[in-house]
Amino acid sequence: MPKNLIIVESPAKANTISKFLEHKYDVKASMGHIRDLPENELGVDIAHNFRPVYRIDKKKSKVINELKEAAKDANTIYLASDHDREGEAIAWHLTKVLEKELGGKEVFRIVFNEITSRAIQDAIKNPTTIDMAKVDAQQARRVLDRIVGYTVSPLLWKVIAKKLSAGRVQSVALRLICEREEEIQNFVPKEYWKLEAKFHRDNLPPFKAALEKWENKKIDIPDAATAQKLIEEIDASPAVISDLKRNTHKLEPLPPFITSTLQQEASKILGFSSEKTMKIAQELYEGVDLKGERTGLITYMRTDSLRIADEAIENCRKLVKERFGKEFINPAPRVYKNKSTAQDAHEAIRPTNTFYTPESVAENLTKDQLKLYTLIWQRFVATQMKPAKLLRTKVEVTVGKAIFSANGNVVEDEAFLKVYPYMKIISGEAIDSAYEKGDNLEYGKIESSQHFTTPPPRYTEASLIKELEAKGIGRPSTYATIISTIRKRRYVGMEKKNFFPTKLGIDVNRFLVSNFDDIFNVGFTADMETKLDEVEENKVIWHELVKNYYEELMNLLNKVDVKKSKQEFIEETDIVCDVCKEGKMVIRHSKNGEFLSCSRFPACKNTKKFIRDDKGNIVIVEPQTLEEKCPKCGSPLIERKGKYGEFIACSNYPKCKYSRNKTTGVTCPECGKGELIQRRNKKGNIFYSCNRYPECKFISSYKPLPISCPECGNPYLVEKKTREGDSYKECPKCKSRME
Repeated sequence: MPKNLIIVESPAKANTISKFLEHKYDVKASMGHIRDLPENELGVDIAHNFRPVYRIDKKKSKVINELKEAAKDANTIYLASDHDREGEAIAWHLTKVLEKELGGKEVFRIVFNEITSRAIQDAIKNPTTIDMAKVDAQQARRVLDRIVGYTVSPLLWKVIAKKLSAGRVQSVALRLICEREEEIQNFVPKEYWKLEAKFHRDNLPPFKAALEKWENKKIDIPDAATAQKLIEEIDASPAVISDLKRNTHKLEPLPPFITSTLQQEASKILGFSSEKTMKIAQELYEGVDLKGERTGLITYMRTDSLRIADEAIENCRKLVKERFGKEFINPAPRVYKNKSTAQDAHEAIRPTNTFYTPESVAENLTKDQLKLYTLIWQRFVATQMKPAKLLRTKVEVTVGKAIFSANGNVVEDEAFLKVYPYMKIISGEAIDSAYEKGDNLEYGKIESSQHFTTPPPRYTEASLIKELEAKGIGRPSTYATIISTIRKRRYVGMEKKNFFPTKLGIDVNRFLVSNFDDIFNVGFTADMETKLDEVEENKVIWHELVKNYYEELMNLLNKVDVKKSKQEFIEETDIVCDVCKEGKMVIRHSKNGEFLSCSRFPACKNTKKFIRDDKGNIVIVEPQTLEEKCPKCGSPLIERKGKYGEFIACSNYPKCKYSRNKTTGVTCPECGKGELIQRRNKKGNIFYSCNRYPECKFISSYKPLPISCPECGNPYLVEKKTREGDSYKECPKCKSRME
């Protein structure tokens, strides 16, 4: 008997939903997009309203055939991809690819915010149709990004280095990082001084106060001489509390997580990258095994909405009462609203059931899954708890013409802080409650201290996401991809969890800003995001939006002088080429960084690697010379690094072209004859294989180490990394782990 068909995106989701529906429906996974723009061509028909030219993903042939067979046998088809622009587009693409099989049948779109039995049943009872406005918004974004990639990126190849890329949004994120770095480099510290003294009455605990005003006006102390003059004028003057204010302040809990705030807090509190956060959140959303049943633990993790379902609020308040006590519940249910209704498609990120407490699901989660789930659970539970109470004390002490001030905060009632303790509360000074206005005080020596203003800090992942969100650049669902892209392109590096632009990133940004400032700026990019929202709201026609952008881009492209721009990125040196003896070495760029090249290229193809010393001077890095001689010409052999990994070559190149791959010193475990060597694929990813390829086709992603396993005696170990990036050694045979 035919079953109704439900098509979702992932196999994990398919299995979970199938169980919830007691296997009465045929549930299949599309594995994401089944068609997209072609990989190696523009794929946009500019002359016909920028119509995308889609191609079926060849890797999905098996999946598509399975979907076609399932669709043939089904009476009704439910498209259940994610409830966002990308998910809507996936559903629409499915109708196009399966058009023949779906003909004459009922086809519905169903959406749900969480993968629970109740949510799935409700979605099936309330089916809808594909929202073409959402599809158009996705198509507009995809076409815009493709046009930028295929028009601007080739200019980067010609001017700076091959295989570089420009992105409509990623380039603006890079610009923010570069501009912040420029601010830091140009920052001139300004000296200032602080005067502080400890005040007390009788045997009460003393408190420290700092000079704030002089003759009732705010004061800045620019140097040591001014500080000393003030001390001399203040010294020995009577001190009296001229003002003292105590008030109770309510500290409200933060709203539940949305995508951006989850990424920010996971970065600050857990040290997770945005990419890692979204990966783990996806796992929690799609479900984990709880008591033999696969259960989705959180609601959909790509959302701008602060809305919480009434049922979830009620469930949360019940947990607070049972776990913490009635006195911890906020008097009325706390609700949160977005400024725009366009952002209200989903709920906020929350547990699907608040009674799935972190400790109750801990044994079913990995360490990182538990950390992220706990954070989400804590944040959500806090929303229905009473606000914390802080006793704030501000005291002003008048000493002659000077007014010293001190502030103190004391938590009187923890309330929601009991479950979400991550709110930053500056305690300040502990000012005893016995102090009163009008008290005469004693004080010790007035201390002076020198300080300097500091430059703005570099962006962290958390602060960059916050800045992108505040400026309206990109959308929460794209932040992880934006950051991942500029890191993978080596446009930025990380130092103590802070972003800094690499030399390559600075050059790419300089070229883009010089030539495309009108479109690669914060205001234009934010405005484009607003217009994409308007496409989704049926207020703007998508191809007209693309047309306006394209015309602006073409206008700028036509003004670029490639030859002149290229010269701007070639740095001359006084180093004479040691091969042709005629040209001088110049600094050029590749996607892997700077290198020295003969100015007579292509007549002379001499290149050198170099580093810069502490003073910025060029230090040429010579290849390591081996004791071994070349078997062809007898010249010394040297170690080199090439496109596909390390290798050994003759020092007499190009006269002698002998070379061989450098081995790891580990005998191939498959054939027992060859040795394992490091290679790189076309994408630049490192792998290890037998040097007897193609006779032996052994391959491994992990670096082999010529160290015997102390447990089983296997002749080699492999190097692996944890999710946090820490290295460890493991035996590939017995799986014993060594730090």
